[in-house]
Amino acid sequence: MENSIFSQVALVLAVTAVLAIIMRILKQPLIMSYIVAGILVGPSFLNLVHAKEAFQSFSEIGITLLLFIIGLGMNAAVIRSLGRVSLITASMILVMVGFAGHLTALALGFDNSTAIILGIAMFFSSTIIILKVLSDNKELSRLYGQIAIGVILLDDVVATIALVVVAMVGAHAFEATALGMLALKAIGLTLFLYVVGAKLIPRVGKKLAESQELLFTFTIAWGLSIAALFQFAGFSHEIGALFAGVSLAGLPYATEMASKLKPLRDFFIVIFFVTLGETFTFGAIKESIIPALALSAIVMIGKPLFVMLSLGMQRYTKLTSFKAAIHLSQISEFSIILVMFAASVGVAEKTAVPIITLVALITIGISTYLMKYDDKLYRLIGHHLRHFERTNTAEPKQKRTLYPAILVGYHKGGYEYLRAFREMKMRYLVVDYDPEIIESLETQGIHHAYGDASDEEFLEEIGAQEAKLVVSTMTDNPTNLALLSFLRRHNKKISFVCHANNYQEASELYQQGASYVSLPHYIGSERVSSFIKRHGLDHNALASYRDKHLITIGRQALKG
Repeated sequence: MENSIFSQVALVLAVTAVLAIIMRILKQPLIMSYIVAGILVGPSFLNLVHAKEAFQSFSEIGITLLLFIIGLGMNAAVIRSLGRVSLITASMILVMVGFAGHLTALALGFDNSTAIILGIAMFFSSTIIILKVLSDNKELSRLYGQIAIGVILLDDVVATIALVVVAMVGAHAFEATALGMLALKAIGLTLFLYVVGAKLIPRVGKKLAESQELLFTFTIAWGLSIAALFQFAGFSHEIGALFAGVSLAGLPYATEMASKLKPLRDFFIVIFFVTLGETFTFGAIKESIIPALALSAIVMIGKPLFVMLSLGMQRYTKLTSFKAAIHLSQISEFSIILVMFAASVGVAEKTAVPIITLVALITIGISTYLMKYDDKLYRLIGHHLRHFERTNTAEPKQKRTLYPAILVGYHKGGYEYLRAFREMKMRYLVVDYDPEIIESLETQGIHHAYGDASDEEFLEEIGAQEAKLVVSTMTDNPTNLALLSFLRRHNKKISFVCHANNYQEASELYQQGASYVSLPHYIGSERVSSFIKRHGLDHNALASYRDKHLITIGRQALKG
């Protein structure tokens, strides 16, 4: 009897978890464990997956959530600044790699139409692989990461046009007006997102943020609905999800929105990789292996070379060029979709489908390792890449906003600390979980972030681990302990000042490494903030305060 979808998902996740544990022990990329799990549960081995449409839908949700979260963290200024370099680089890849793929396909015996489709398929890089690796490595804001993202965004535009053109050629109804209509739809959707996302939603944002469940529900509904709207209009749901995120990126709650969605994203992403591996069968491997290896060589060697050449000509350093090239050194899941679609409408030969699937698995598998070990690889061959770097490089310097001081909780004396930070002319960030306080901070022009101080994803997003001083005015002991644990794991030199309700809580916080714990009726915010003004942010400077306080706590414990 055929298993239910629930049973199939459970079995697939069980196999995936076992392989992931093995890969972790062997210190291998987890992405590979997901793909290998897909091969094992597929028709060539265990044949566990029968509800293919359901699994495909799960995969699409994973891609949509990933791109939506990326959009929530997008900086419009960065997108504008890297638009030119992304366009030039993507154009070179399309022309040079596409031409090389086309010639290779002709040499392998494919007809001209199939060769063109395969050449275009070589152009696309995997959005989901690149973004997953950059996100896991916390490199989304790095220059080479931003360039790679810019290129894959243009991939989506080319992909949309390619599907439209293939559909019209297959139906023998090619019309230039169809592309014009597509452009008009794009303009209309952009205006709609601007009006709703930039004008309407900010007005109700505070109400949404008052309930975490409501904020989560609205966020996921917005992302999936806009993605579906773009798909209905003839675009890919991936690019719709990205634009949905960008439309909310300016909200003070954007970081919290992204943080809440990440666990859900990770679940569906696992299903995506498993589904990709599940498409692999041994039926056509004998006929596909030689063409797949030839096309894979173009992708793994040719594409990085052209990326480095393009970025070198634009006066980027060889390190930036190399890392961007490594991250673009695979084909996309969309490459398979394009070839399958072209074959279904008679534009390409059906024998191209297993070949492009094998190329995807080969290039994604190898590039995953290259991205994992890109620093070691660069140290090994970096001196040979001088030909890709001009003597007068002019790489734009990225400015990441770092906050030496972070205040968690604005009320309960928080303003005293802000006064001290201002007098010290120090950059600071205020973190709070109250929408009304966030709105007040925004009105005052105070740098702020809305989120949960016990959420490690959120703390990493705001760069809490790179601060010099973190002050928590909250008296919720579990939250303070979670925040302190995060800070001490990442940076033991950070000074951490917090509040406690009683001596027992203070003692526990001190044992975990707190620099100073303020108690009611002992030393308040004013005294501690004054001390900070006199002695700065040095972790050791609070030692005298801490030692005196520990003596007091010890006496109180003896009395008790």
